This record gives sequence, structure tokens and C-alpha cells, in this order.
Amino acid sequence: MANNKLAIIGGSGLYDVEEFKDRELIDLITPWGKPSDKILKTNYSGKEVFFLPRHGRGHFISPSKINFKANIDALKQLGVTDIVSVSAVGSLKEDLAPGKFVIIDQFIDRTFARNKTFFDDEIVAHVSMAHPTSKGLMNACEEAIKKEGIDFQRNGTYVVMEGPQFSTLAESNLYRSWGADVIGMTNMPEAKLAREAEIRYASVSMVTDYDCWHPDHENVDVKQVIDVLLNNALKAKNMIKNIIGNFESYIDPNDPTNNCLDVAIITSPEKQTEKTIKKLKNIAGRVLNK
Repeated sequence: MANNKLAIIGGSGLYDVEEFKDRELIDLITPWGKPSDKILKTNYSGKEVFFLPRHGRGHFISPSKINFKANIDALKQLGVTDIVSVSAVGSLKEDLAPGKFVIIDQFIDRTFARNKTFFDDEIVAHVSMAHPTSKGLMNACEEAIKKEGIDFQRNGTYVVMEGPQFSTLAESNLYRSWGADVIGMTNMPEAKLAREAEIRYASVSMVTDYDCWHPDHENVDVKQVIDVLLNNALKAKNMIKNIIGNFESYIDPNDPTNNCLDVAIITSPEKQTEKTIKKLKNIAGRVLNK
């Protein structure tokens, strides 16, 4: 089996996993700038694992200001093959109550102020996002969640909004009319960039509130979200430990992520400059340096 390495990207409320006692903080630079924070490298149950807090430790980076490209490039530099994203979200459905986990399989990207691709200068690539999360990794997440007895839903559509403000009532009702399950601010362009980097990606969303559509619940506020976040964080950490133990047994050798760049790059080789090939060496060196 190939040398598979797992990274966890922690969202709101998940800035560390204290049980990781073997700790090294790695300060990386990328062609796209610096990632959200130093990346924690740990050895847990005999496996090398990485942890990156998406908003920085102490939560000082707004969703629209996250350097998603640097985060994904840095993880790729470290040899990461699989990412499990853990995110706090609002619920758009009655039966998705605060505290419930959702294993996401689809996204609707409503962000507009973010640079969403590594291939935006001289070299153009179009990766498929039809199925943006990796089924094998989703299976690992499901087993890990079940082991903890956490209430969860397999499959769900995550609307990614720009933020940092929460939705208006009209927006919330619009997203509900689309049949979406949850709403958050951070999984795009993260999932798109992970695909471009040929890193398998799964997203576990932890419901903190009912957004603002629910007539029987107060409009969402940060204090309410934090109260639920703290309860979710312990469950999430146990889930993560389980995923570290099981993810390799669920890897699909035919996952379309594994070699998606083989059929994605459309730019003629003579138009690909050394400067851009060098910039993309971590992300696409496998196909550009043939």
C-alpha cells in the first residue's frame, strides 16, 4: 500500500487535539504565502498525522481571509494524501438538530470573494467536481462516528456562503427551497483545491444552530454557537482518533481524485513556462514534470 498520510483541518471550536502528545509544530511557506497557522505533526497509534486549524489557533482569520491555497499546498508538501475537514455549520432542515453530525457529499458554492484555483496563471486545468468528496474516506468517517454513538446523517448538501455575517431570513429560506442540508462558510474553495492537488477529501459538518429560518429558535448568535461547539468538540476529537485508526483500510485505489490531473490540464506544453511549473511543483509536479 502507498504511504498514505492523513490531515485533519479543524474548523470553529477545533483548534487542537490535546491527546496528541507527540507534537511538532511545522512552520511552512508556500508559493501562495503562509498557511493559517503552524501545522501540528504528531504520531498517533503509530501513524504520522497532521492537524491544521483553519482559522488559526485562537480563531483570528475570517472565512473570506483564509489562505486556502497555502493550506492545501502546505499539506501536499508534507505528503498528505487524505484530508478530513471538520466544520461547524447551521442546519437547514428540521431533523438536523444542533449536535448532529453530517457527512457531506455535495456542495453548493455561493462564495464570490475568493481565489478558487491553483491554475489561474498560464497553466489552465479543469478538474471534475461532480463528486467532490471521496467515498472511501466518507466510509471511514461513518464508521468512526458510529463507534462513538454520535447522532449523524450520511450524505448531505453544504451551502458555502461568503460570510462572515450569518444569512438573512430570505437567504436561509432560499437555500432551504433548494433542498440543501447545512450552511457554512469554509469548505469552498477548500474542497476544490484539494481535488486539484489530488488529495482525497471528506467533510464532517457539526450542526451548531438552525441558521435563522426556524420560527421556534432564536436567531443564531455566537454565544449559542460556542456552547454547542464545546459539546461537539469532544465528540469530534474521539471521531478523529477513530479515523486515524481506520482510514487506510477504506482507501479506494480507483478513487477519481488519485490521478484527476491526468485529464485536467488543457494548456499546450509550449505555453507552460518554467516559472509557473515551478510554482505548481507541489500541487501538480506529478504531471507537469514528466
